[in-house]
Amino acid sequence: MKRLMKYLGDYKKESVLAPLFKLLEAFFELMVPLVMASIIDRGIADSDMGYIGRMGLCLLALAVVGLVSSITAQFFAAKAAVGFSARLRQALFDHIQGLNFTNIDKAGTSTMITRMTSDVNQIQSGVNLVLRLFLRSPIIVFGAMIMAFTIDVKSALVFVVAIPLLAIVVFGIMVWTMPLYKKVQANLDRVLGITRENLTGVRVIRAFHQEEVEEGRFRGFTKALADSQIFVGKISAVMNPVTYIIVNGAVIVLIYIGAVQVNVGNLTQGEVVAIINYMSQILVELVKLANLIITVTKALACADRVAGVFEISNQERSAECHTAGEMQGERNVPFLEFDHVSLTYEGAGAETLHNINFSVNRGETVGVIGGTGSGKSSLVNLIPGFYPVTGGALRLEGRDIRQMPEEELRGLVGMVPQKAVLFKGTIRSNLQWGKPDATEEEMWQALDTAQAREVVEGKESAPGKKDGLDAAVAQNGKNLSGGQRQRLTIARALVRKPQILILDDSASALDYATDAKLRTAIRGLEGGTTTFIVSQRASSIRHADKIIVLDDGEMAGIGTHEELLQNCDVYREIYFSQYPEERLKAAGAENVSRADACGYGNHRTEEGGESHGIR
Repeated sequence: MKRLMKYLGDYKKESVLAPLFKLLEAFFELMVPLVMASIIDRGIADSDMGYIGRMGLCLLALAVVGLVSSITAQFFAAKAAVGFSARLRQALFDHIQGLNFTNIDKAGTSTMITRMTSDVNQIQSGVNLVLRLFLRSPIIVFGAMIMAFTIDVKSALVFVVAIPLLAIVVFGIMVWTMPLYKKVQANLDRVLGITRENLTGVRVIRAFHQEEVEEGRFRGFTKALADSQIFVGKISAVMNPVTYIIVNGAVIVLIYIGAVQVNVGNLTQGEVVAIINYMSQILVELVKLANLIITVTKALACADRVAGVFEISNQERSAECHTAGEMQGERNVPFLEFDHVSLTYEGAGAETLHNINFSVNRGETVGVIGGTGSGKSSLVNLIPGFYPVTGGALRLEGRDIRQMPEEELRGLVGMVPQKAVLFKGTIRSNLQWGKPDATEEEMWQALDTAQAREVVEGKESAPGKKDGLDAAVAQNGKNLSGGQRQRLTIARALVRKPQILILDDSASALDYATDAKLRTAIRGLEGGTTTFIVSQRASSIRHADKIIVLDDGEMAGIGTHEELLQNCDVYREIYFSQYPEERLKAAGAENVSRADACGYGNHRTEEGGESHGIR
């Protein structure tokens, strides 16, 4: 929690004024029993109505001043708590945005969401209540005890016994429940995780008619959450009745002692009422303190979870970060070089990529193909530094990308991931993700290259009204088809005119004709863009300058289409599985060449007849 308190730094004034006004309210509240005692002992005893009226107005003034102090304290406490949570949530969001994919995968998306929403809200409530009650309640409790001692020492000794007993109950329950609240939040993580999974995969669930299965899973997680909340709630619920028992027991003892003292003349009736009122004040404040302790316990548990996110950090990049333009003098180095690169995901039992070794020149088109799970996406995700290389080195123009500032590296790369993701807004705002200051001419040029002009020109908000670039895009592009989303995401990457363009199976929803037009347009880009095309279609990469074939995380071959057909069994199998007629042609040509080499076929005998067999 201490680490998070720095986000309260801009609200120091509010953090001081809120408790001070609460202390002022507490001071006036402690005066009330004394005024009541004087009304009983002087006004009622002497039948002095004027005195009763004056003291009544005094009580009214104390109530008004206390109310104003309470409202003012609440204002400052709320301002500080809300401002603190806003800064904390923003800092948490910024930190998560700076984490690499490895750390995000390790922490889990559902956990991140819970900690940014529910956990921060709990911390906000804790800060608010602490500013309002953390000083007020103890002051009332100990102030009431001191005021009781000023009235009668013998009666006040009851407070000395009752207050430690109450403290043991309150703090004992707090220590017991704190780890249980952490468990509750962890169960909430699981519920959020399965909810998110079901919402994103709702079509698959319905397609396979697994609604009942998923409902059962959800019920299981929610039952675990409910059970843990009920269990910790039962423990917390014990606090109020136990405190009531202790305080009411103390009141019974006070009434007995007070009656005896009044009978012998050591106390007045008003003083006994004042002492009982002080005990009642202690009861009320301890109930408030108990609720405060429960809330603070939750807040501390959540604060530990939020602080745990801040403790997650990326592997430190090399301090030797070269600036752009350095090492440009080394003209003999390849533009991009994978030098025996390996990749092992966090927590994985084995390497995903092993000993990947190749180089690419500027402006080349590189195809990446392989079976499902062969590591194609993992390979291209290394280029923008989404995952750190765990073996070997990946160099861009001779510079290890781990020694490049992230901003510079990402500025050179245009990435189109497998899943086409668009954000709520307009087509224009989505394209500006690629380049915030892009002109309309640049946007239309990128749309033309991505074969997406018809998508934009065809969007209408009303019959006959063409919105063009200002057409609305729903969250995740739900108002667009799969092919339209893919073309717009490609255009978004092209707007920035990247030096490296990565198309990670991003044309899978396009028909063959559109795919061919897209590849032709990309090859015609100016500026020598180096393009990586990851695809399951051999037709999409057969004209690439070089094709990398992956098999179970290793390179099975590299070369042109023709070279790989000759010397790479994996590529040949993939290609012929998609073009079986080519397999028949190749098999026929191979049989003919074998027949010619072995002399197998028809020939004439010396007698002029025809014979079949081997010469």
